[in-house]
Amino acid sequence: MKSLPSLLACFLTVSLTSLGCAQTGSNSPVASLPASAIQLNLDSISLAPVVKTEEEWRQILGPQAYNVAREEGTERAFTGTYWDYKKAGTYVCVACGLPLFSSETKFDSGTGWPSFYQPIDAKLVGEHRDTRYGMVRTEVHCARCESHLGHVFDDGPRPTGLRYCINSVSLVFVPKEGK
Repeated sequence: MKSLPSLLACFLTVSLTSLGCAQTGSNSPVASLPASAIQLNLDSISLAPVVKTEEEWRQILGPQAYNVAREEGTERAFTGTYWDYKKAGTYVCVACGLPLFSSETKFDSGTGWPSFYQPIDAKLVGEHRDTRYGMVRTEVHCARCESHLGHVFDDGPRPTGLRYCINSVSLVFVPKEGK
C-alpha cells in the first residue's frame, strides 16, 4: 500500500475551497471534478466552517442526502452507490467537497455500506458519541460542514483496527486520473 505522502503526491494541488458547497446531480461542482482538482495538500485545506441555512442545505443536497447528511439519517444497507465500488480515487464530502477517504483504505466489511479503515487525515472527520436507538456508537461527520457521514467501529482490519461505516449518499467519488 502507498504511504500517505505518496498518495498526496499523486494529485495536483487545486483548492476545493474555491468551489463552495457541492450540489448533487449533473451540475454538481464536486461530482464533476477531475482528480487533478482534488486538493490533498493538507496544510492548505481550509477547515473554516461552512454555514448554510437549512433551506440552503435542502436545495444543495436534495431529499435523501439532506436526510442523511443534515438529519443524521441512514441509507439502507446494500443500496448505496459506493458499497461495492472498486475504482481508484478519492471520496469527498457531498456537501462541501472536503476530501475524506481514499479508495486505498476502502475494504469490504460485508455490512452493505462503504467501509474504510482510516480517513485521509484524522483532522478531516469529527467524532461524537451517539446514544440513539439504545446503542452507544461513535458518529463521524465532516470536519468542515458538520455533515453526518456514518459511524466508526473498532472491528476493522489492520493497520488501524477501525471500520468507518459511511453512507454512500454522504460522499461523492472523484476518480484518480487515468483510472
